[in-house]
Amino acid sequence: MDMQNFEGAVNAILAVLPNRETDLARLVRLITAAAYPTITVIGKYNHGKSRLLNELIGHDIFSVADKRETIHLAEHIHQNISWLDAPGLDADVAAVDDDYAFNAIWTQADIRLFVHSIREGELDAIEHQLLQQLVSDFQTSQRQTLLVLTQLDQMPDQQVLAHIQQSIRDQIPDLNALSVSATRHRQGVENSKPLLVEKSGIVKLQQAIELAISQVPNARRHEKNQLFSGMQQQLTQLQTELAQTQQKLQHMQQQQRQDFDEGLIKILDKIREDLHPILDITGQDDALVPDSFATMFKNTAGKQQRAKVQIAYSRACIDINSHLIRHGVVGLPEDQQTHVKSLDTVIVAVFGISVKFREHLRTLFYSDVERARLQREFAFYFEKSAGRAALVEQLTQLEKQLGDIAQAQTALKMLEDAA
Repeated sequence: MDMQNFEGAVNAILAVLPNRETDLARLVRLITAAAYPTITVIGKYNHGKSRLLNELIGHDIFSVADKRETIHLAEHIHQNISWLDAPGLDADVAAVDDDYAFNAIWTQADIRLFVHSIREGELDAIEHQLLQQLVSDFQTSQRQTLLVLTQLDQMPDQQVLAHIQQSIRDQIPDLNALSVSATRHRQGVENSKPLLVEKSGIVKLQQAIELAISQVPNARRHEKNQLFSGMQQQLTQLQTELAQTQQKLQHMQQQQRQDFDEGLIKILDKIREDLHPILDITGQDDALVPDSFATMFKNTAGKQQRAKVQIAYSRACIDINSHLIRHGVVGLPEDQQTHVKSLDTVIVAVFGISVKFREHLRTLFYSDVERARLQREFAFYFEKSAGRAALVEQLTQLEKQLGDIAQAQTALKMLEDAA
């Protein structure tokens, strides 16, 4: 699996789990990393990190200075160990340096050497907070952190030294701090003084590092399993939650439509019953007799009958419109609206504007063909209503999210196979 495929898989997972960016970076590192471990040395600048690294490696590889020197990741591979000297953990470092340090600590490191100069006293707030995070990380990843107290030779007062060591133990009781002096070690090596080498604490530190290195393979396997299972569980849980939401919305969608259709049928049935007295007449239908010039301003039988037809039709429209409003149908879709607002109603769109005679009512409400048309067209406007459109959009988004989850699960399986 090449890096381009890794990147595609990671992006597919991040699209669903954006909070897993650091975990995914670490996972790719675990999959692609060389067999030898990576040890990252971290701490505030001018606390002796680079000098300590040089003593542990046995060569002056890393630059040593009294001013802030390490501003990027400095790496050296020695005896199948990758040593990283990260930028100092100082509050005023540039953002890019923070990125380097973060990458070294959380993405690349199999083991962390946390360096603190004992001459500075107990841990400050930044150091304490980070160490607590590293201790917590061990519980899940099994990546070890070794706390190293440097510049031991600069503390001549043993009582003060013992007090600082105890204070630091109280601050981080889960870590056994190792006190060392790189200067004493260098002097002991150069002057062939084994006792000075022993008192430097470097030998004990090297032994602790060797023990930690021996545990890296198992820790890596454990961490990979934890990362894979954690993300798979998160994807499965999210998938389940979205599927349940989708099911509820689909049921709501179906129930709304069923309620609308059943309610409309009841109203149309009621309108048929209400129209019986108006439509069931014997003899001549006076509503069909047109008015003459002579009867233009008289209350004729024809006018009375046409008024009854109009009243009956208005009541039918009111009943149907009330049903539409209850179900969120309050107007025409935007693409059907005109500049005449009085015509921009669903009732006019479905019924038209020429209902004047009994035959019109009989055709509208008693013909099975016309009734089917009414049900179909009112349902069309119901589906076009804002509430229904919003529901459809929700379901569309859920469908996309579920598709993204499926892609993320496939991508995670690809990474797992590559591991």
